[in-house]
Amino acid sequence: MKKSILFLVFLLIFTNCISQTKFGNPEVDPVQIQKTYGSWSAYNKTLMLSRDFTALDASSKEISKEAFFNILVNENFIPIRLKTADSIYEYKLFKIQPKSDTSIKATISQEAFDALKNYEMEGKPFPKFLFKDLDGNEVSNETMKGKIIVIKCWYIHCAACIKEFPAVNALVAKYKDRKDIVFVSLAEDTPEQLKTFLARKPLSYSVIPNMKEYMNNTLQLNAFPTHFILNKEGKIAKVLNNYESLEVALEKESRF
Repeated sequence: MKKSILFLVFLLIFTNCISQTKFGNPEVDPVQIQKTYGSWSAYNKTLMLSRDFTALDASSKEISKEAFFNILVNENFIPIRLKTADSIYEYKLFKIQPKSDTSIKATISQEAFDALKNYEMEGKPFPKFLFKDLDGNEVSNETMKGKIIVIKCWYIHCAACIKEFPAVNALVAKYKDRKDIVFVSLAEDTPEQLKTFLARKPLSYSVIPNMKEYMNNTLQLNAFPTHFILNKEGKIAKVLNNYESLEVALEKESRF
């Protein structure tokens, strides 16, 4: 009987050890990366919570992305990527150090809040729409049926939105031969404002003006730019807040 109990205890310990070592080591030192806000901020830009990743808690147990985001929002943790192959992403939670800059916690909480909100939209139908772009073309759920739709939400005075224009224009050029992929942008500004602005800074997307109320009330956006990828069934495949994540997600969606 004692041997059986000892064996079970050993088995539990062994199993736990296996689960702890199943994943790699952190790619950066979780303590050192918190020494200054600048060092954390530079590293944080490489993480991109909107991408597909395996979520791990502080004990290396795999958890849902929803649970992962909630912990980042409500508790004192930061995410660190573990060492893996380039195409594999594993993010693990590490404790925020007591003397760390409070801006680290504030930043990651806000980003995780936005990431959770975006994640919860995935798989849901995109709200019904019927718009006209600056060229007078009708854009609606019906006219776009059976196509992958890439939607960029922005406004003229959003510096981050404008900064990515060259990159998103290059993305349009990359998929120019794919008739089943359409690029549409929703802008807060008036047609007159947009025509003047876009004459100086061209955007290769179809541009729809006067979308402030729709983006604020219907889509309930609070971060710009925001990118949506809709699948051919009209459902939201991904919601992203930067070009880098958009490029990766679109490449994946375009295979289907």
